[in-house]
Amino acid sequence: MSTMAVARLELRRLAVRPLAWALAALTIAWLAWTFILGLGQFLGAQVKLAAVADAPGFTDLVAIPLLAELAKLAFLVVPLMTMTQLAGERRGGTLALLASTGLSPRHIVIGKYLAVLVWLGLWLLATVAMPLVVGAESTADWGKLASATLGTALLLATLAAIGIACSAATSFPAIAAAMALIVTLILWTIDRGAQAAGVTGGFLEWLTMATHLQNLLRGLVVTSDLVWFALAIALSLALAIRRLGADRERQ
Repeated sequence: MSTMAVARLELRRLAVRPLAWALAALTIAWLAWTFILGLGQFLGAQVKLAAVADAPGFTDLVAIPLLAELAKLAFLVVPLMTMTQLAGERRGGTLALLASTGLSPRHIVIGKYLAVLVWLGLWLLATVAMPLVVGAESTADWGKLASATLGTALLLATLAAIGIACSAATSFPAIAAAMALIVTLILWTIDRGAQAAGVTGGFLEWLTMATHLQNLLRGLVVTSDLVWFALAIALSLALAIRRLGADRERQ
């Protein structure tokens, strides 16, 4: 069994898991309603916007707020999707069975991570399809929309990696979800104290997730932002692999 075999197995599990379907249905319905409301407000403001020089367009007023709404939902959805990936397996006793097939911790972690990424990718694709369909008939800023989509995709990938790491750290899925939510909220707001003290910039601002996502949502693709997401994903997966490796050594 290989990494891809683990990913395919986990995808089949997700396909029959009621929670995955319920989350997909509820969140896409909410995002569709958000998109319709935003589009209605945008169309209603066309006369006013036409009289303003360099007025924001469809991308700024409809598409990017939709992706920002998805990012907010992701803070709750992703921990719920990842909480059982390893914690549930450990609690049910099937993680040891999976390891007995000869799979290394790296294959198990990455395989499960890829399965979650596929689900999140479909979720993102369903969301982006809404502004894409309408934007094809309007003057959408495709470069800014691509940057915002990239930022949202990197956010989802990072939250998934953090969720997998938290799921690897415990045998209780609920605790794993709570841990993932707390860690992501800390990363999102870690520079608030410095801002309250009147200090801006520096290491804390670079460490904050919101800093890097906001740049991409504004259409700014900066190497340091991409590096931050890559490091966060790599570190989270490394911690998950190390935790599974420690479990195997104790057996």
